[in-house]
Amino acid sequence: MSDHLNPITSISSAYSHKQVEDHEVDLAALNSRAISIGDVGTSLTSDQKLFILQRLNYEKLTSLEDLPIGAIFMIEKIENLEITDALEILKEVIVDFDDDFNFPERDLDLIKRLIALTPLNEEKPTKSKLEHHFDTKVEEKKFLTSAQEIYVEDENILNGDVHKAHEIVDWHLQVRLEAAINAYHSPYPEVRSVTDPYDDESIPCETFRAYVIGIIWLGIGSFINQYFAERQPGIGLGGSVAQLFMYPSGELWYRIFPNITIPLGKYSFGLNPGPWTYKEQMFATVIFSVAAGGQYISSNIYTQKMEMFYGNQWVTWGYQVLLSLSTNFLGFGFAGVLRRFACYPVKAIWPTLLPTLALNRALLSPERKENINGWTISRYYFFFSTFGGSFLYFWFPNYLFGALSYFNWMTWIKPDNFNLAMITGSIKGLGLNPIPSFDLNIVLGSALVVPWYNQINSYTGMLISMPIICAIYWTNSKWTGYLPINSNGLFDNTGRPYSVRKILDKKGIFDQQKYDQYGPPFYSAANLVVYGTFFAIYPFSVFYESIIRWREIKNSFIKAYDTIKDYRKPILETMNDPHCRMMSRYKEVPEWCFSIILVISIVLAILCVELYPTETPVWAIFFAVAINFVFLIPLTLLASSTGYSFGLNVLVELIIGYALPGNSQALMIIKAFGYNIDGQAQNYISDQKMAHYAKVPPRALFRGQIIAVFIGSFISLAVVNWQIDSMKDLCDPTNRQKFTCPGTRTFFSASVIWGTIGPKRVFGGLYPVLQYCFLIGFLLVFPALAFKWYAPRKWSRNFQPSIFIGGFMGFAPYNLSYSTGGLYLSYLFMVYIKKRYLTWWEKYNFILSSGLEAGMAFSGIIIFFAVQYHDKSISWWGNNVSYEGIDGGNPPQSRLFAAEDAPDGYFGPRIGHFP
Repeated sequence: MSDHLNPITSISSAYSHKQVEDHEVDLAALNSRAISIGDVGTSLTSDQKLFILQRLNYEKLTSLEDLPIGAIFMIEKIENLEITDALEILKEVIVDFDDDFNFPERDLDLIKRLIALTPLNEEKPTKSKLEHHFDTKVEEKKFLTSAQEIYVEDENILNGDVHKAHEIVDWHLQVRLEAAINAYHSPYPEVRSVTDPYDDESIPCETFRAYVIGIIWLGIGSFINQYFAERQPGIGLGGSVAQLFMYPSGELWYRIFPNITIPLGKYSFGLNPGPWTYKEQMFATVIFSVAAGGQYISSNIYTQKMEMFYGNQWVTWGYQVLLSLSTNFLGFGFAGVLRRFACYPVKAIWPTLLPTLALNRALLSPERKENINGWTISRYYFFFSTFGGSFLYFWFPNYLFGALSYFNWMTWIKPDNFNLAMITGSIKGLGLNPIPSFDLNIVLGSALVVPWYNQINSYTGMLISMPIICAIYWTNSKWTGYLPINSNGLFDNTGRPYSVRKILDKKGIFDQQKYDQYGPPFYSAANLVVYGTFFAIYPFSVFYESIIRWREIKNSFIKAYDTIKDYRKPILETMNDPHCRMMSRYKEVPEWCFSIILVISIVLAILCVELYPTETPVWAIFFAVAINFVFLIPLTLLASSTGYSFGLNVLVELIIGYALPGNSQALMIIKAFGYNIDGQAQNYISDQKMAHYAKVPPRALFRGQIIAVFIGSFISLAVVNWQIDSMKDLCDPTNRQKFTCPGTRTFFSASVIWGTIGPKRVFGGLYPVLQYCFLIGFLLVFPALAFKWYAPRKWSRNFQPSIFIGGFMGFAPYNLSYSTGGLYLSYLFMVYIKKRYLTWWEKYNFILSSGLEAGMAFSGIIIFFAVQYHDKSISWWGNNVSYEGIDGGNPPQSRLFAAEDAPDGYFGPRIGHFP
């Protein structure tokens, strides 16, 4: 395939864009010498090539004598694309993406105008338009020599005006250009910025060193993330930080180890196959990310095994292994089904993955010099600059000047004003504060990752839910006035934290007599809104997402049926987007592999509940599998396109609480299955999409994921058991190292409330109106669909009701202050900069997000071991002012007081009449 005399021939092809060969290149040949703009697209004029570079955001190159491979590839494909084929491609785009809220509206409008125009007698006028568009009077030689001299001739291009590329100035060129973008790359600029429109299957990927490096950092990450999981605040080693260490590890391996082949039976592997590649880095990153985040079932083990909770002595290593492997791999089994719906379709963007891919490119992919609005720094150096700045800055809000974190400045005006604290407070209040924080850990979130409509829909939902919370609270509805306004805790009928031990006997079993004396738990106003929203969003999301995405779901099922009929035909060959066509070169993982994992996982789950005294019936396992199957596709489709997701834990708790009343053990176990299957399936499928973008072979990914999950499960279990056996005062609220186990304590309380006391007493007795939220959620589907279908397009296109309703769950314990700063950042980067300076945005936005996140994570770990593990805190006004008033936790924390304002000194139902 190589042709070093003319490397461009490695991408020229006579095949259709639907053939995998039309998407392949020989990177070694293309990198063998510099390729200038005069070498490519020889039938195109200089102005046409410049126009293509502008549309593809390559117009800021400082030299056109050494073009990026992506630009070379696209120019060649545009030149060779037939007009008739291009028109068919664009017509398919209109059908497929007209209702896609992620597809740029400006691009869609351009495509519609191109199709509407007749090509007759269009060639001469458009050529003159194109010449006027650039208005360049330079010689051909000058054009080929210096890009910068040419760009100065057009001030709009020099100033980064991307609107010009959406004017129709050359119909024949632009039809082919827009078609090539969709047929050979991606319709989404955020995806184009982190992926390539070509693939070279000869690049090493699943190598021995990639396994070794990936597993080593998986072990380190699993230990750190599980160790700090029960600390408040938590500290984590994310994918960005892991890549930061994997890259020098791979480079060091390349420089140290010899290039020898080691035999292994009938197989062999190379110890050092050459320079560390971006595919190896991505393969190692997937090994890390799929299993290094800790396990949800760790809360099961803490709660069941520790004496301060249930203290079950039968929670042995064998039980833990069965529970861990079955919950983790059940989700893996479902991932095989999800491939068709949430990995292979082009609409499944998975925006949360893009920073990881951007960092991979910054570290390992060569790039040409560009001058983008005065920015000449490479992605590589930009990442390390933002990483260093974030690392240093994080010390200020998190150690030196804590008020920058909780910047509740409005409460400083009158710290003892209760209403002011409850409305504007960042710590105990609802957070209505226009400038709430300067802490990137609070402000950043996913602001530079998820689309703007995600942020604005969620924030609008929070704004609307806030007056509802206030109305409930200030009218003392359901006795909420006796409690803090915004808390996820449980309270007794005197306003104190609910002590579940007061209703349990010595064996941890529910004691009716003690309950009759102590009473049921009560929820804060914000927590009632959160639970009501949970009940409403389950039916809403299933019906709304299924209806609005019916065509996608139907097509996926049709392709699944066709695959069953022709089981030898790979799934990827039935897909139509360019990345699927590139991936069809590699062998797929057969469906039966996922089915075997699913069956084995169910068997392990049955053994787990049958061999140990879990008090859990086998049918409950199949219930957890069934409920995930119902919700899995619509919820994963929502997550794949918007970046928004939520778990099934509340729904599972509610159903099991009614089905198995008084059985906290069964509730905890089925909750682990019910929540983890869906969560893990989305985790696996999102990693598959990341590998899909990076062209990691599916079977290599499958092997890597299985090995990583298996190893990560045992490491996490070892850390949990070591903590339980060795750490002093673990989960104690006064723990000096802040290992107070907030997640596990909530998990334990929920097991008692939902399992031991049961939802019938709590929601059926105290809060019966919440049960109607299921019906409300279902009924809301119809006005949401009517608005989506019939409202003006400028309003309906970016309206995402599932995210909007999800915004109601943004409180208890969080509040508006955790979202306001992110809203500002999201508008700045995802709207203003993306619209006005798209070239800068494509190059730097996701790198900025990765650098800031990595710097914060690394800084947090250093701060913990340097000044927090052995307390070295600094006491001064800047660290104390946020906590000096009511918002900081000082009394009063409620409007009313049981001892003073409630009859008999307690509120709620009278003793003897508890539900």
